[in-house]
Amino acid sequence: MSSKKTILLVEDEENLHEALKLNLELEGYEITSAFDGTQALKAIQTEYFDLIILDVMLPGIDGISIAETIRVQNNDVPILILSAKNASADRVLGLKKGADDYLTKPFNLEELLLRIHKLIEKNKKMQEKDSFGDVYSFGRNTIDFKAQEATTKDGERIQLSKKEAMLLKLLIENRNEVVTREKILQAVWGYNVYPTTRTIDNFVLNFRKYFEEDSRHPKYFHSVRGGL
Repeated sequence: MSSKKTILLVEDEENLHEALKLNLELEGYEITSAFDGTQALKAIQTEYFDLIILDVMLPGIDGISIAETIRVQNNDVPILILSAKNASADRVLGLKKGADDYLTKPFNLEELLLRIHKLIEKNKKMQEKDSFGDVYSFGRNTIDFKAQEATTKDGERIQLSKKEAMLLKLLIENRNEVVTREKILQAVWGYNVYPTTRTIDNFVLNFRKYFEEDSRHPKYFHSVRGGL
């Protein structure tokens, strides 16, 4: 397995994109390219990245909306925004919507590389400190997020779908809080790709069947009006 740090580079200006890609690869980073918002969100849904470099002015979905969507999905990947917009209001908006750093164009390459290194290192330390790990247990149940497997209340090992694992992770990270349907739909199904809310009900019914001693009187998975 590659030990290289992975970066998603989201920039639609081809010359700048290629120049950045080349320089980052020379620094030892592994680069995945995206040239518009849709490509970026698809890559984020399917791959793990150590950092995202995000242009604001993109075809389709803009960089600010992408940053916001990433954060709604409880993804803490560091985001460095590159933007030609240099007004303080633009910088504040970018940081408010989830960016960790904001660098205006034109920029100094050495400064960019330094900021990238610091963001990746900071995130690595935070993960080591805060993560509840790949395995989570409650009652007689255990969930292995890495293997996408669970051991139910009856000791049965079951395979979880990707969406089941994502929804369980979201609910566990927000345990003892009400998680709205809107947040679930955006976090698990992604930007503007919403199934019916009945789909969520079916997932919760399955979780009760797997993990609750009495599915009609749930201890862990409660539904409330207006959320879960």
